[in-house]
Order: sequence, then structure tokens, then C-alpha cells
Amino acid sequence: MSADANEGRFAYEGLDRVLHEKARLGILTSLATRPEGLLFGDLKRLCALTDGNLNRHLEVLQEAGLVEVWKRFEGRRPQTLVRLSAEGRRRFLDYLGELEKVLKDARKACALEDSASGSPLKAGWNPA
Repeated sequence: MSADANEGRFAYEGLDRVLHEKARLGILTSLATRPEGLLFGDLKRLCALTDGNLNRHLEVLQEAGLVEVWKRFEGRRPQTLVRLSAEGRRRFLDYLGELEKVLKDARKACALEDSASGSPLKAGWNPA
């Protein structure tokens, strides 16, 4: 493979910054496991987030069209249900595919290094 063909090879453009943030990744994964959605309190506990933190991340995800937020009252108590949108499910699956590429590349590189004999550095290199 030529140098030009490898340009950007490890840029992983499919790692969407909106999804890649740790808390949002946890939120999306939680919602992917529950197509019927999760109540705000349950999602908060599953992702170990505060009310304010979860609320802010949900705003970002909702603005990006990744989640749907539904409200109702149970007696006098307000309830919030959060679900992964159809677009959110599609983008999350695309994102997981890109993560699989990262894992495959990293595992392959580490396996090659483990099987190589001696140091992978050419002579003359010294620790800085």
C-alpha cells in the first residue's frame, strides 16, 4: 500500500464526538438495551450521573436527534421517559462499527508486536 493510500488511515472519522463522550456513550448504550425507553431516574442511576449532568447530556443528544424525551404525570409527580430515536439507533450502530475497526487495528498491531522478536526500534534510538 502506498503512503498516499494510508493517509488518514487511523483518523477514524466515524467516531462521532457527540456519541464518543463517556457519559453520552453510557446513556446511549443504556437506551439501546431498552427500546421502550428508561425513566430519567433509572437512567441517572445506571449511568451514575447527577440530575444536572444527565439533563445537560440529554439536551445535547436531543438536539442531535439521537434521543426522544417524553413527559407525563403519574398522579401529581412528573415523569420523564427517554428513548433512543430511530436516527439515534442508526448512528449508534454506525459508531459501534467504527469502534470495531479501532479495536481490530489495535489488536492486530499489539499481536504483531507481541510476536516480533526483540525490540521493534531500529538501532540508535534511546529513551528521552
